[in-house]
Amino acid sequence: MNLLRAELTKFRTVRGWVLAMAASALITVLLGLMSAAGSHASCGAGPVESACPGPLVGPGGEAVDDKFFFVHRRLAGDGAVTARLTSLTGRIRKPDVTPGVRNEVAGVVPWAKAGVMIKNGTKQGSSYAAVMMTGAHGVRMQHDFTHDVAGRPGGVSGRSPRWLRLTRAGDTLTGYESADGATWTPVGAATLPDLPATVEIGLFAASPGDLTVTQGDLGGSVSAVRFTEATGTFDQVELDGAASGDWRNDDIGATTGPDGATHHPGRAARAGEGFSVTGVGDIAPALDGQTPEAPLSGALTGLILVIVVSVLFITAEYRRGLIRTTLLAGPRRGRTLAAKALALGLVTFAAALPAMAITYTAGGAILRANGNMVLPVPVLTEVRVVAGMAALFALAAVLALALGALLRRGVAAVITAVVLIVVPHVLATTSVLPDEAARWLLRLTPAAGFAVRQSLPEYAHVLGHYAPIGGYYPLPPWAGLAVLAAYAALALGLAAVLLRRRDA
Repeated sequence: MNLLRAELTKFRTVRGWVLAMAASALITVLLGLMSAAGSHASCGAGPVESACPGPLVGPGGEAVDDKFFFVHRRLAGDGAVTARLTSLTGRIRKPDVTPGVRNEVAGVVPWAKAGVMIKNGTKQGSSYAAVMMTGAHGVRMQHDFTHDVAGRPGGVSGRSPRWLRLTRAGDTLTGYESADGATWTPVGAATLPDLPATVEIGLFAASPGDLTVTQGDLGGSVSAVRFTEATGTFDQVELDGAASGDWRNDDIGATTGPDGATHHPGRAARAGEGFSVTGVGDIAPALDGQTPEAPLSGALTGLILVIVVSVLFITAEYRRGLIRTTLLAGPRRGRTLAAKALALGLVTFAAALPAMAITYTAGGAILRANGNMVLPVPVLTEVRVVAGMAALFALAAVLALALGALLRRGVAAVITAVVLIVVPHVLATTSVLPDEAARWLLRLTPAAGFAVRQSLPEYAHVLGHYAPIGGYYPLPPWAGLAVLAAYAALALGLAAVLLRRRDA
């Protein structure tokens, strides 16, 4: 404890170190707010500009997409919907081969979907559960946008139809599938506590855009999403329970252009007891928009200042010969180095935490004021991003201190720390390296710690460009931070061993 107090006092009495640490926090805030202030968005038509609407929020608080075609009736109380799906077909827009000639091919994208659904009304973002056939992922049961359970794999055709069933018993919705309509296999179950007594029940179809990713000329990648639609053909449709009213068609989430025409409309046709339902869009978490951690982009510059201060915290003692005094006061050299590292880590965390909190909160407010759609995330995720980035600064400081103790040369240690921590992150998140090379760089280097700032998870049932250039890291947040911690611990351990063996 006395060693820790002595090291904290030593840091506090050197004005340059204190000012540099404060400058690191200030630069992080200023650059983050300037970046947010420079980001504007508008969604007006023609000469009139207007702020973009806020993100559509689902039952769990996440931003969601909720666009599909729904053929439905009203159901009071418990009940079920059963239907046989005999085909899932569609259209995919491809790049035009001949200029001016629209190029569309037959087919469905992997997460095209058609099936049966129970939903809390027709309002976008409302709670739901659905059992569906997908383009390439077999039967699935999904509910409330973020939840996905796999059923049997395979496809569907007139010779190999799939029966789908969804039942309601109170707050519990259970999905089933069958190959013959006689033997049923459970797919999954969901509890929707906010489901009202009366719901909408029926058939649906949706098709997210066709995502293509191409390699950039100088590295990195470019993604594009093109129009698709999916058509599900149903027969043997049965409703159990107190269903009322006629079948109704709703193009959920459909938008209109300046001319009043629906943009990419869905449709449905009825033949006897069967239906053909065509839909576009998706029912899933939304990935398009500004991530709330975007203002933290200025943290890299602040981190470089932290690295410089951390290296000087040890190399200045070697340069001035004060290390002998330090080791006389604490003859157990490993413990003395640990106290120095702990003191530096605490100071860095204390300086970085308010800087991250201010940048995150004020930067997000500026982005929204400028018309940007900032994707919402849970409060615990926001806390993790802010506290995690402060912890990243603290661990990077300890790593830089250890490198200073190992190399005993300020310039060499600063360059080494920047090359290990900052440079891999810059290379991985800009259009320099192929996606897979960037992912490996963020798995194996201390830059893995930046994963702690990722706020949006990867969703298995949402096709997206999950690459570092888009803000997605290959390791989970705390696992990435653990990689940085392991580097810091290893370097500090090696520095302690050499400190015992070498002359001061």
